[in-house]
Amino acid sequence: MGTAVEEQSAWQALSNELAATVGRVSGAVVAVNARRRAPSSGVHWRAGVIVTAAHSIRREEEITVTLQDGRTLAATLAGRDSSTDLAVLKIEEAGLPIIETSDAASLKVGELALAVGRAGEKGASASLCVVGALGEAWRTWRGGEIDKFIRLDIALYPGFSGGPLVNSSGQIVGLNSSGLTRSLAVTIPAATVNRVVNQLLTKGSITRGYLGVALVPVRVPDALTSKLGLTGHSGLIVINVEADGPADKAGLLLGDVVIAFDDVAVTEMEDVQSALGSESVGRVVKTKLIRGGQLVEVDITVGERPAARERRCG
Repeated sequence: MGTAVEEQSAWQALSNELAATVGRVSGAVVAVNARRRAPSSGVHWRAGVIVTAAHSIRREEEITVTLQDGRTLAATLAGRDSSTDLAVLKIEEAGLPIIETSDAASLKVGELALAVGRAGEKGASASLCVVGALGEAWRTWRGGEIDKFIRLDIALYPGFSGGPLVNSSGQIVGLNSSGLTRSLAVTIPAATVNRVVNQLLTKGSITRGYLGVALVPVRVPDALTSKLGLTGHSGLIVINVEADGPADKAGLLLGDVVIAFDDVAVTEMEDVQSALGSESVGRVVKTKLIRGGQLVEVDITVGERPAARERRCG
């Protein structure tokens, strides 16, 4: 057991290192002024490129960012993706630092990390937290693909969304968000940020597949599953077909029960979202369904999802 002096020295060293880490990172953290109330945070991710939380962008014009030195610069919205809660802004090069990022695979449950934000003109803010839980890739309620689940053990303060999570090496692991779950603070991994930023800078939006059909889960009666020789008892019943959409052109009808795409069972909307990634656009999907008590197979050519479509529409 160390002496009181040794323990105090170790505590002081940790405190100094945490403060130094915030000092190094905070130069790349900006306040994003794009809503009526308090600003959100953002990170200078690449030269002239700011990444922030999409849910904090409430207007598309007259957006500004406030830098560490107090300067305020005009910013233009290059694109945003509500499904991953990421938005990209462009600014004139202002000599801001770019902080090295780290692969989220290196994180460990229980690891100390820093959530950094800049929610106004009073300087950077920081919260010491613990990585509370880690998981595999997951899909948000809007269908966004997140490369790794990272839950923090803190509630993000107002304005912290869009700010970075920083590991003990002073690297940015990802962007923090309170807009993807109802009650949890999660971190969007750097790999996801890079993927979304690339697409938003290129196209201004994220390409996703689109069927033009609304579906809800339904249980298939035992007698019908037995008659048709099905192994599962669940499917997705068609409750709306959009005129001239891919599903309409393929002949889907109200009341059809979709049970498989390309011989892969679909029982929940998450299964449909998984089949409608950016690579699916233009692909023909063999769709197996139940119609009038019989098995029917139709081919649907996946379209590109319009930006405003709701989650329940595949």
